[in-house]
Amino acid sequence: MAAEEVEMPRWLRNNALAVAMFGAFFVFLALQSVFGWQTHNEELAEFGAAPLSWPAYLATGHFAEAVFENWESEFLQMGGYVLLTAYLVQRGSAESKPEGQTDRPEDDERRATPASPWPVRVGGLPLVIYRNSLSLALLLIFAGSFIGHLLGGTAEYNAEQALESGAPPVSTWHFLGTSDFWFQSMQNWQSEFLAVGTLVVLSIVLRQHASPESKPVTVAHAETGA
Repeated sequence: MAAEEVEMPRWLRNNALAVAMFGAFFVFLALQSVFGWQTHNEELAEFGAAPLSWPAYLATGHFAEAVFENWESEFLQMGGYVLLTAYLVQRGSAESKPEGQTDRPEDDERRATPASPWPVRVGGLPLVIYRNSLSLALLLIFAGSFIGHLLGGTAEYNAEQALESGAPPVSTWHFLGTSDFWFQSMQNWQSEFLAVGTLVVLSIVLRQHASPESKPVTVAHAETGA
């Protein structure tokens, strides 16, 4: 008798994409912390400083700076992308709304049903905020990550200066004005927008069957937002 097929639990099946994404995030973050810890201890050894334990490393500017400068660029890209796609069009792209479209019919609060989210049913200021809540949330996470990058970067900059030359620490405001901070930001920001722009353009002529990020295989190149 053939073995019975084991069905994936309903909760896992319904949330498989989020589980896969956040699972990969935690694995890679843990690996980043381990390799970052090893790298940082190698740098400390070059200056004759005592190595740090892994828990101690997690509280350093070296780790915080590396984490938040990447989060910062990711959430700037996603928040900006969500906002820009509400107003701009790329003809033929699966990542664009159809040409000539402003709000979708379903965006009209007059079409609210009892199952609609409560801000839609309440109206007023809650509705105004809710209509823009996705881009607002992403950009707020970007702002928090920017601050985390700035604070972590200041701590790491001061630690490096102390090891290399014994220079006194600088303030967060001072580090904000350094080319080092903005170099770190720009090298990440430019790559994020390059990646999204590439997806926008490639989705005009290329396909991935079954993916909502792609137009259906049989749809013409010129069709927008299919």
